[in-house]
Amino acid sequence: MRQVLFFLLIFFFCVQLSNAQVKVACIGASITYGHGIQKRETFSFPGQLQILMGTGYQVSNYGVSGTTLLTNGDNPYVKTAQYQQALKSNPDVVFIDLGGNDAKLINRVHLNEYEGDYRKMIKAFQDLPSHPRVILMLPMVSFVKDTTGIWDPVIVNRIAPKIRNVAYETGLEVLDMHQLLIDHPEMVPDLIHPDVHGSAILAMRMYETLNAKKDEGFDVFKDLKDFTKESFYGYDCAGFKLKGRDCKVVKPKWSAIGHPYIWRARFWGHEPQADIALLERGFHVVYCDAAELLGNPEAIALWDDFYAILLKAGLSKKAALEGMSRGAIYVYNWAAANPSMVACAYVDNPVLDMKTWPGAKENALKYKQEHDQFMKDYGLSTDEDVQNFRGSPIDKIAQIVNGKYPSLILCADADEAVSPETNTLAFEKKIKAAGGVITVVHKPGFKHHPHSMPNPKVIVDFVLQSISSH
Repeated sequence: MRQVLFFLLIFFFCVQLSNAQVKVACIGASITYGHGIQKRETFSFPGQLQILMGTGYQVSNYGVSGTTLLTNGDNPYVKTAQYQQALKSNPDVVFIDLGGNDAKLINRVHLNEYEGDYRKMIKAFQDLPSHPRVILMLPMVSFVKDTTGIWDPVIVNRIAPKIRNVAYETGLEVLDMHQLLIDHPEMVPDLIHPDVHGSAILAMRMYETLNAKKDEGFDVFKDLKDFTKESFYGYDCAGFKLKGRDCKVVKPKWSAIGHPYIWRARFWGHEPQADIALLERGFHVVYCDAAELLGNPEAIALWDDFYAILLKAGLSKKAALEGMSRGAIYVYNWAAANPSMVACAYVDNPVLDMKTWPGAKENALKYKQEHDQFMKDYGLSTDEDVQNFRGSPIDKIAQIVNGKYPSLILCADADEAVSPETNTLAFEKKIKAAGGVITVVHKPGFKHHPHSMPNPKVIVDFVLQSISSH
């Protein structure tokens, strides 16, 4: 009798555990299915997500090879048995990874229907009794060269923007799976489908999303005044004026704890890979246009006023600063004046000594507009004034190191515009000599452009680690 009772209790416990599981539905085509992966049930990305999430989750793989999101595509997902099974499962979380097959030539004629079909699928899941959290996934990179097949330019320029539009309209989260393997072609042996290692990277990104700590009640827009709203890659962006200058605050779908943000110093929206990846992780992205004051006292005062607005709106007291090219001047000059307000600084092919650019005599013709602006911004009139100038980041090493925040520099070794030797390398040497923390990642053979990286992992990891230390 006791043995029977014991087994009944075990059975009851297992039933309760099963009922308590969070049900995750993975909707997609052959990449979701696990095409080409041995023991795909375990080692496809849904299978690996199950391992990562553990027994509290039930991750179901509803992938069907060759399917399209388009209802009028050559193989519509909505007409499959797996779609109906996914709906009947009444999931708590839905990941949708459809769009690669829609990029085929045969399906491109229907791409004007893509957003409408996507909204219908989303609604079908959201109308379920479970009202699941729906997460949209940008299609993974394709290395196929056949322009009639799953061609990456179509994914990047036509499919991804449509998914971001749908995300903006519906307020749903987006995961940029495209960037995750773009620098790992060795993990995509047939040019389309990730192997077990590539699938592990995809699964880990999904795992991070499901386990992120959030402050969903925070709304940075609540205390902003007189702003207009637009989309920044599928995210709400508030635009407003400060002393006649454009300012922008982009809010994530949910805020990370502490309300962190990355502050773009210059060239709004240029090579935004890291900004978008951080938005996915609950960061805000902010910008205050100080062009072209080149980090002079007027620029610092303007940024001080902008920082006060950010603080009043509830954002973190410490900023993650981001500057490309001359944007580095703004980053470090403001950081030197406000060392306690900085969590970290990431700069990219940076100008760190204005005597070399744009102040050098040879730049008076080559970069005349920038050279003349520099002279005006700092009240300089002669070559001797330039040589005696001490207002660059490289002249403020002590103030910068005093902030005790880490720096990351991406340095193109073949930069033809801004000399790495007189800027990045000289700056690195002085920071280290003063006891500062700095990491330089070299890009051999690269010129001044492009900035950032197609896969911004090194930047994102640096910012996340820097923020977590505060």
